[in-house]
Amino acid sequence: MSQLKLPAANKVTLANREKIIVDLKAICPGEAVISHNSEMRAFESDGLTAYRQMPLVVVLPETVDQVSQILKYCHDNEIRVVPRGAGTSLSGGALPLQDGVLLGLGKFNKILEVDYDNRCVVAEPGVTNLGISHAVESEGFYYAPDPSSQIACSIGGNIAENSGGVHSLKYGLTTNNVLGLEVVLITGEVVQIGGKHMEAEGYDLLGLMTGSEGLLGVVTKVTVRILRKPETARALLIGFPSSEDAGQCVADVISDGIIAAGMEMMDKYAIHAADDFVQAGYPRDVDALLIVELDGPEVEVDILIDKV
Repeated sequence: MSQLKLPAANKVTLANREKIIVDLKAICPGEAVISHNSEMRAFESDGLTAYRQMPLVVVLPETVDQVSQILKYCHDNEIRVVPRGAGTSLSGGALPLQDGVLLGLGKFNKILEVDYDNRCVVAEPGVTNLGISHAVESEGFYYAPDPSSQIACSIGGNIAENSGGVHSLKYGLTTNNVLGLEVVLITGEVVQIGGKHMEAEGYDLLGLMTGSEGLLGVVTKVTVRILRKPETARALLIGFPSSEDAGQCVADVISDGIIAAGMEMMDKYAIHAADDFVQAGYPRDVDALLIVELDGPEVEVDILIDKV
């Protein structure tokens, strides 16, 4: 793997490291500032562990005001900032910088409001993706985007990466399910974008923020829409003599107007590897498998299964 070229470190920032640590401790007292190398080791990479870089210092604020003060301080002193959620991303979006403050949002872990009338949840960015579904499942609701790391990844990180999952085919990515954001700009200004409604007039600032990996601001509050759980969900396992045939089946299903909840394809090597590991009982005499999930009213699902 080729060596990742990181931005050149600011020598002035490195020379002022001790002062920066003292100033940040004044903003976030207690154990919120982590500066020893052994303690910062846990933050040296995200899920893309092939690339590692120790940050200048790690700060774990607990309030929006602290986030605002940290960002304003860094802006005034020309210090780089890298926001971090749960660190599960495989894109390097939370990779620290040698001369940058790593701003961890793990302490923002509360669900602030569940609004069933408007079918939305207001949460802090450190709440896990699956945590939102757990908060509303008793009333028959759930949050649709389901990345594979949903048990650990944070909703703020989902915003930063525009996360999706197997059900994105029908229910969309994060950008299709976020309604509002509270964002702290690098100047320390706190702005509100969107609200509890699907569409807002003017420029699509929600779309701009979603997927920006923290480059435009730090998200401190998220409003997402929740959906009713489908009445039924069933999956088909279809074998094919080639990957090309499986791919053509995907095209035929979609061109026929059938929007499956999810579709996943496995080639022969993936089939054998998965079956060897978990003994799932996959057929080994096919070159490709297509897993098609259909959901909705039971009568509709029965009809769609026959069509597929």
